[in-house]
Amino acid sequence: MSNVSIIGIGKTNVREHWDTSIRHLAWYAIEAALDDAAISKVDSLYVGNMLAGQLSNQNHLGALVADFSGLRGIEAVTVEAADASGGAAVRQAVLAVKSGLVETALVVGVEKITDETGTPVNAALASGLDADFEAIQGLTYIGAGALLMRRYMFEHNVEVADFAGFSVNAHANGASNPMAMFRNRLKPERFAMAPLVADPVSLFDAAPTGDGAAAIIITRTERARDMVPQPVEIAGSAMATDTMGLHDRKDILRLAAAANSASRAMEQAGVTPEEIDLFELHDSFTVMAALSLEASGFAERGQGWQLARDGEIGLDGRIPISTFGGLKARGNPIGATGVFQVVEVAQQLRGQAEANQVDGAKMGMAQNLGTTGATAVTHVLRLS
Repeated sequence: MSNVSIIGIGKTNVREHWDTSIRHLAWYAIEAALDDAAISKVDSLYVGNMLAGQLSNQNHLGALVADFSGLRGIEAVTVEAADASGGAAVRQAVLAVKSGLVETALVVGVEKITDETGTPVNAALASGLDADFEAIQGLTYIGAGALLMRRYMFEHNVEVADFAGFSVNAHANGASNPMAMFRNRLKPERFAMAPLVADPVSLFDAAPTGDGAAAIIITRTERARDMVPQPVEIAGSAMATDTMGLHDRKDILRLAAAANSASRAMEQAGVTPEEIDLFELHDSFTVMAALSLEASGFAERGQGWQLARDGEIGLDGRIPISTFGGLKARGNPIGATGVFQVVEVAQQLRGQAEANQVDGAKMGMAQNLGTTGATAVTHVLRLS
């Protein structure tokens, strides 16, 4: 099968876009990606989204976005995998181009979450949990994160303050990103003083949800080299699943899907964790960042938090993460997150990250998780 590379990227900022519809958000990112690739036509469109049907009263996004973007007539479909919808959409586009049936594929992740507030949003987010055994009992998206964090603290004898490095790093990077939702820096001593959302998760633990869209265009690598000066190859792509319910997992603190998808993606790319220059992980909660680092081979079990404590996740650290602010500071656009991550890794490898640049970045990884890790999609990228 052919190798595939990214020839165009685009994104919006993440914020409360009250005055912008979901179709407009998608179009802004698509327009930027088409301009970046210097093309006007694609063969297929994959839309990553989780919540449009519930919060925007709009399903059938594939046709809607294709029509509004001036791409009427192409094949288009929505891909849903909870928070991992964006990464899953990228995965489907990769498979389509690798198959040879699609020459040029467009992926856009888009989410419009601020059309509603309060209970409707919490209920929509909880739909990514097991409806019959978790959500029906009152478990929420944030509550599930709290359960994981409490168990992690108990098993590994760590305190809330020990997670501070993740948020401090994210906000330090977000402060340099003009498209981030929050650009304020965070002092370590303020982390443990934040108001609780779901004990022990606080406002500084949980990533803020927001509206946004990001897009990539991919084609065969050999074709990409003739089209753009800096194609970014998707050298590894893998997707895996785990149990929906936390109660069904043999080990609640092992993200099995993340481990499986990361190992397969790195195997495809022929690299080890030591060769990855940056890692855009799914820091929806600080504990998820620690668990992702452990599952992906960057830290031993129970030691992921130490990388944050020791400054090894900064832009000049051993394994930079959340280089544009991550979900925590850039903002969490839910079903669009996985595409944002891939765009950000591509920016790093192109040397276009400006103040957020990781020096000498040649190999990057993006990992997108669905809720508590029931789905995980990992992509390894490098310059073609």
